[in-house]
Amino acid sequence: METREAAERFVRVWERAWAVHDVDALLELYAERCVHRSMPFREPHRGRAELAAYLRRSFTQERVTDVRFSPPLVGPDGVAVAEFRVLADEDGIASALAGCVFARFDDAGLAVETRDYWHMADGHREPTEKLFFF
Repeated sequence: METREAAERFVRVWERAWAVHDVDALLELYAERCVHRSMPFREPHRGRAELAAYLRRSFTQERVTDVRFSPPLVGPDGVAVAEFRVLADEDGIASALAGCVFARFDDAGLAVETRDYWHMADGHREPTEKLFFF
């Protein structure tokens, strides 16, 4: 599978599945031995089982009201990046999460490595200027 096709599928599924906390749909995007880093200084989640546990734990208190991903920007060697923005309520408190995900895909179009960089803010709000860079 071409990187562009894999990346477009990745953001499309993430946008839909995050909104309803569909962990199984998200896991189908990843290779069995994937490595996911949720923040730069956290230990990575290795393999689908660790990723599934992280996602389920992350979704426990979250009630999503809106999820948006930018179109992916595709680079060389199976790498793509996309920005995202999520509005949610956790324990009755409104929050906004904005960030980006870098993904490397194998020839089958599965994510073998992903890295997230994100920031949270209080309230339901958009990032300053325009929502997405590209």
